[in-house]
Amino acid sequence: MLSCRALFRIGAASLALCALPIVANARPAPAAPITVAPAKGDAKAGFASHAMISAANPLAVQTGLRILQKGGSAVDAAVAVQAVLGLVEPESSGLGGGSFLLYYDAKTKQVIAYDGREVAPKGASPRQFYGPDGKLLPFPVAVVGGIATGVPGAIAMLEMAQKEHGRLKWNQLFGEAHKLASDGFEVTGKLARAIVSQAPQAKGADAQAYFHKADGTPYQAGEHIVNKAYAATLDRIAAQGSKGLLTGPVAEKIVAKVTSGTLPSTMTLADLAAYKPRKTEGLCMPYRTHLICTPQAPSGGVAVQEAMGMLAHTDIATRNAQDPKGWLQIAQASRLAYADRDRYEGDPAFVPFPTGLLAPDYIAERAKLIGETIQPVTFGMPKDAPKVGKDATHEPGGTTHMVIVDTAGNVVSMTTTVESIFGSGRMVDGFFLNNQLTDFSFSTTDADGTPAANAVAPGKRPRSSMAPAIVLTPKRNFELAVGSPGGTSIIAYNIKALVGMLDWGMKPQDAISLPNLVARGDIFSADTFPAPVADALAAKGLPLLTARGENSGLHVIVRRAKGYEGGADPRREGVARGF
Repeated sequence: MLSCRALFRIGAASLALCALPIVANARPAPAAPITVAPAKGDAKAGFASHAMISAANPLAVQTGLRILQKGGSAVDAAVAVQAVLGLVEPESSGLGGGSFLLYYDAKTKQVIAYDGREVAPKGASPRQFYGPDGKLLPFPVAVVGGIATGVPGAIAMLEMAQKEHGRLKWNQLFGEAHKLASDGFEVTGKLARAIVSQAPQAKGADAQAYFHKADGTPYQAGEHIVNKAYAATLDRIAAQGSKGLLTGPVAEKIVAKVTSGTLPSTMTLADLAAYKPRKTEGLCMPYRTHLICTPQAPSGGVAVQEAMGMLAHTDIATRNAQDPKGWLQIAQASRLAYADRDRYEGDPAFVPFPTGLLAPDYIAERAKLIGETIQPVTFGMPKDAPKVGKDATHEPGGTTHMVIVDTAGNVVSMTTTVESIFGSGRMVDGFFLNNQLTDFSFSTTDADGTPAANAVAPGKRPRSSMAPAIVLTPKRNFELAVGSPGGTSIIAYNIKALVGMLDWGMKPQDAISLPNLVARGDIFSADTFPAPVADALAAKGLPLLTARGENSGLHVIVRRAKGYEGGADPRREGVARGF
C-alpha cells in the first residue's frame, strides 16, 4: 500500500517520461458482432465468465470486447473504446481531451495511475480569465475562447499505458472506430439532446456545421452522421501514435484554431510536442477490510479517499439505503472532503500538497465533525498545510467513464473528458478541443495576494474531480472497479457507489441506481428520494434541491466466484457486457 509519505513524492520529478494515406494493416476487418445476454431482468447489467466491459455506449463496449476476444489486454480495449466514444459521444470525451487511467496488474497485484490531464501552455497567464476591464470573464464567454483549451493528454497517456501493458499492436486498435466514422454512426438520444442544447458550444459555428444537415435541420436520434475527418485523424494516430496528434498537420490546425477568434490562446506547436503524461503509484488506502485505490493529485481521488476514511469512523455499515442517517453521514463526509480539496488541491508539481491531509489522525479528527445535524464546514489544518488563497473554480460536466477486465484479470478504470459539453465547441479534423483550462480557479488570489492552489500557471495541470477507483481485497486481489462522470459531483457519485457496495452489500447495478446526493458547501443537490428519507434529511438541516449539473454515469465491474458482474448507470446509455 502506498504510504502518505510516498503519496507526496509526486512533484516535477515524477513526470513520466488533412488526411494521411491509410497505412497497410492499420484497419483490420471487424469481427462478427458480439451478442451477450444481459443479466436477468436488467438490460444495463451483465454477467460474464472471462472478461467484461462497462462503458457509456453499446458500440464502444462491443468494440472493446472484440479487442479482448482477439487476445488484447484491458489497456488495448481502453484505447479502442476511447476511439469510439470520442466519435459517438463527442459531448463527453475525445481525442482532444484528457483522462485519468487506473490499472491493476493481476500478476504483480500492483495498481498504477496514469495521468493524461491537459496542460496549460507555457504562455498561460494567471490573469487570463480576466477581461480588459479587470473583471472576471463570465464562464459562458471564457469556455468558448481559445484560452479555454489545454494541451490534450488522453491519447499520449493511453499510448504510454499501452506500450507497457498492451498485447496487440497499437495500429490494430482503431479499425472499428475508423469504420464507424467512415460509414456513419447512429445518433443517440443523449447526443441529439446535446446538439440542440442551450450550451454556447453547441451554438458555435463548428458544432452547427457538423451537427446540422444541408437543409439546416439538426441531426436527430436514430439518424446517421459520417465523419471522414475523424477517420483520417485516427489513421494518423494509428500510424504515428500520439505524435500524429501532437505534431504535424493536426497539431498545426489545433494551434491555428485556438490562437484565432475570441480570447486567443498562447498555445504553440512546442507546447503540443512537449506534452508528457505522468505515471505514479496508485493511491491505495484501507477501508475496513478493503483497499481502495485511486489516482493521486490533481485527481478527485484524494477527496474520495478522505471522505471514505471519515466514513470508516461511523456506523454507516450498520445502516442501509432506506436509512436517512446513512445519507446524512455521506453528505457530511462529502462536505468535509470537498472543503479540504477545494482549499488545498492543485497540481502537485506546482503546489505542495499537505502531507497530513490523508494521515489517520487528521481523518479521525475530521470524522468527529460528522454529527446528528448539518453544521457549517470549512477546510481543516492538516500537517504542513501551505498558505493558499480561496478557490473559485467552475467545473461543469462533460465526461465519461469505462471499466474493463481482460481474460488475464487485469483491470482498467478510466475517466475521460473534454470538460464541458463539446469541450470548447471548436473542432479540428473531426474532433472537439477541450476547454479544460476553465477547470482552473478563475479568481487566482486572495485579497492579500495569496495564490489559490488551483490558480493558472504555465505548464500546470488544472485540478480534476475525475476519480476512477479499483478496490482490492487484503491480499490485493481484484474486488471491484468503479467510476463516473459528473463534473464536481464525480466525487459524490463514487462515494455513494462505494458505500452501497462495500457497506450496504448491494449488487453493483442496485448500488449505482441509488439516488444521487451531492453535498458541497451549503448546496445539497439530489435525485428524487423517497419522501420519508427526504423529509428526515430536511429536518436535519439538509434540504434537497432538484439535481443540477451533469448526471452520474457510473460503471462498475465486481469480481464473483464464477466470473464478473457489471452494472451501468440507468441515467445514461451505457451497458455492461462480457464473454
